[in-house]
Amino acid sequence: MKKILLAEDEEVLRMLIVDTLEEQDYLIHEASDGQEALHYIEKNEYDLLILDYMMPEITGLELIKHIRGSLHNHEVKILMLSAKSQQFEQEKVLEAGANYFIAKPFSPMELLTKIEGILHENE
Repeated sequence: MKKILLAEDEEVLRMLIVDTLEEQDYLIHEASDGQEALHYIEKNEYDLLILDYMMPEITGLELIKHIRGSLHNHEVKILMLSAKSQQFEQEKVLEAGANYFIAKPFSPMELLTKIEGILHENE
């Protein structure tokens, strides 16, 4: 079973994503802010991190920089979600170390298709 951390501060969106992914038999850990996400990341191994760009405590961008700078979990795949969809914002996220970017708003099926592609690309 693939293990995913979802860090999203918008509760309704977080619930929608979790419901979509749990139907596909993924194990999901949920964080409502960047600090909580960091706690999970330091204690667990994940197949994928789904991070919101703008979160309280620690932003998704700050989390990526921390993850890529550490030895633990530094090669995990990272998908960034953001309402900041301008090209320069996407480039900033990818340069920081995210592997993928999806602009908000998005459909649950768009997200699911992207996640399945990410998790099964090397199989």
